[in-house]
Amino acid sequence: MKELIWMLPLIPFAGFLIIGLGRKSFPNPLISIIGCGTILVTFLLSCGIFKEIYDARQANADAVIYQELFNWFSVGNFSFNLSFMIDPLSSIMLLIITGVGFLIHLYSVCYMNHDEGFGKYFSYLNLFIFFMLLLVMGSNYLVMFIGWEGVGLCSYLLIGFWFKNSSYAKAAKKAFVMNRIGDLGFLIAMFFILANFGSLEFNTVFAAAGQLPMGDSMLLVITLLLFVAATGKSAQIPLFTWLPDAMAGPTPVSALIHAATMVTAGIYMIARSNIMFTLSPITLEVIAIVGIATALIAAFIAVTQNDIKKVLAYSTVSQLGYMFLGLGVGAFTGAFFHVLTHAFFKALLFLGAGSVIHAMSNEQDMRSMGGLKKALPITYATMLIGTIAISGIPPLSGFFSKDEILAYAFEANPIFWVLGFLGALCTAFYMFRLLYMTFFGKFRGTEEQRQHLHESPWQMTLPLIVLAVLAVVGGALNIPSALGGGHWLADFLSPVFAQTNAIKEPIHLSHSTEYILMAASAIGALVMAFVAYSKYVKKEDIPQAGAEAQESGLYKLSANKLYIDELYETLFVKPLNGLSKFFHAFVEKAGIDGLVNGIGDLFVSSGKGIRQLQSGSVGFYIFMMVLGVVAFMLYGLLTI
Repeated sequence: MKELIWMLPLIPFAGFLIIGLGRKSFPNPLISIIGCGTILVTFLLSCGIFKEIYDARQANADAVIYQELFNWFSVGNFSFNLSFMIDPLSSIMLLIITGVGFLIHLYSVCYMNHDEGFGKYFSYLNLFIFFMLLLVMGSNYLVMFIGWEGVGLCSYLLIGFWFKNSSYAKAAKKAFVMNRIGDLGFLIAMFFILANFGSLEFNTVFAAAGQLPMGDSMLLVITLLLFVAATGKSAQIPLFTWLPDAMAGPTPVSALIHAATMVTAGIYMIARSNIMFTLSPITLEVIAIVGIATALIAAFIAVTQNDIKKVLAYSTVSQLGYMFLGLGVGAFTGAFFHVLTHAFFKALLFLGAGSVIHAMSNEQDMRSMGGLKKALPITYATMLIGTIAISGIPPLSGFFSKDEILAYAFEANPIFWVLGFLGALCTAFYMFRLLYMTFFGKFRGTEEQRQHLHESPWQMTLPLIVLAVLAVVGGALNIPSALGGGHWLADFLSPVFAQTNAIKEPIHLSHSTEYILMAASAIGALVMAFVAYSKYVKKEDIPQAGAEAQESGLYKLSANKLYIDELYETLFVKPLNGLSKFFHAFVEKAGIDGLVNGIGDLFVSSGKGIRQLQSGSVGFYIFMMVLGVVAFMLYGLLTI
């Protein structure tokens, strides 16, 4: 099976080409078969490759598959290969990308069936899977960077999929520009890595980095630059405001790209480069602070949002913050564990929201929903599971992954745990608020919407059910020893973090402390679920349209998203627009165009003047000849 690694990205790329070329002539069923079939085949191949990695880990063998396709180019002493490396970390990512990706492709068959851009949509999805696979399969930073840029391109194309809507087009441009800011950090970091280690290959770089002392200044620069890249791709402060606006794209896109896969690329990149970050404690401290700040701010904003997709978008930003908190406190396995469980329950929640929007005739405002539990029983049951999971209520998956991060945070600095606990309380509140406002109480939509209410077709409900099952059982992958677990995921990933584990002290929390932390987290989530129930079900305190304008204090700050977009507009957008207008008017128009056009006008005017000498009069020509002879004679006399 390992000989077929090269086929993993090639199959979805072939799907992109076939669908892209035939998008206007192929019928929708054929596009669906090609689009879903390519990802299903890729998933099956990924399962086979994962089994080989798993068997190697069971036998304590070298669980790494390396495949060099060809030498891409050479510059001086540097040689760059297009090569792949599959190890325990990337093998799990393969399953997430292709497994969740296939479910979302299947879901999209029905969700996008009546869209005129059906073929274009599936070609973009296949192209995204191709680039995402390159990102996680690359054996060096250059191949990773190609995938990194490619998924950013696909994100731009899919956010602006309905580009005729100007606000959607602006959201796509916003995402593209903010990601480019982060990508510049990645590009500069690669130059530093190449200059200092002479290679971009992971094995070479990490082996050399492991010989450097703790706190090395060059590693500090490199890791900070890589973190800047991660803040863009994984939507962290200050580059996080693009992700909520990315909800302009189709809902399945939000589930695949902006929840389960692309936005976790930053976490994957840091986990892959773990030894460099471990040797840069200042960078880890920065990552932890930015992560917990992002988690809190996004959760605070989500509490008052009424657009069902916006709630989930800010929730995604917040959960990504927890992953970065985990990375910052050294819980690399815990952070990746949360990537895994988050892929299950957040994809489930986004697809569930899509099912609701589908039933509500494209309505996304939860204030116009309510009472959908009977009309959409499967959607309700699966979203209930997703809500419990993300809220960190045992025994669902989110409880185990989030609490592992919080346990490490407590060990590193109890303040991190307190702030993380507050964010977890907000998470439980806004998620149960979403559930209650959508499925409980009275229906608040129009009569036309009421008549249209129905459960989604099987192509949409089957992925919901599968993801719900995974959200329930996913936590079993890394049950802590305090609960009798064996830390399977930690053991499986141990070769990836071997260098880090050799220099980092293990966590020293007693089981009793872990029990207290777990109990506090679980009880807090249950209390917030009850608070949300009391407010939105018992009291039916549903916010009214325009009510935020009459509110004050924290509610108004949350409803207006802390005015961060307005702040960026004032500090960056307007000054840059003004500067560009100045350059356009005075540098380009008056300066460059003025110089070029002035030279042209000079020759045109000169030509017009000289043309007057060509009068056609023979007498005038003889007169000019005489003047010329006289001029030559005078010149000769004067120069003697």
